[in-house]
Amino acid sequence: MSGKTSTRWKTVSLSMRRGEIHLASFPYGDAPVMKLRPVLLLTGRVGAGNEIVVAYLSSVVPTALLGSDMLLDPSNSEHQSTRLKTVSVLRLHKVATIHTTSVKRYVGKITATTQHAVDDKLRALLCL
Repeated sequence: MSGKTSTRWKTVSLSMRRGEIHLASFPYGDAPVMKLRPVLLLTGRVGAGNEIVVAYLSSVVPTALLGSDMLLDPSNSEHQSTRLKTVSVLRLHKVATIHTTSVKRYVGKITATTQHAVDDKLRALLCL
């Protein structure tokens, strides 16, 4: 043994706050499998703290965006704090409630301005 500690996975913050981006296991289509992908936390811990509501992020940007989609471009100063590696689409119609043990690593966070835009899109999507 070399005595080195792996830093591949950073410890997940116990606070897990709305607006943070994490790598997490997200339900994949109709199959009973989970895929590790970036997600935006839409809530903090719910209830006793074992579940969290998240939205799907993808680097595969569709040619036609939906009203519930939002582009996050890390080259834009507004999105640098996301620490995403490439332009990604936040798909607010792809939402899941996952167990906090499915959250693997902190990536970054969105700004207050982007959070307001997310809130507006969610209100429109859910007719609130």
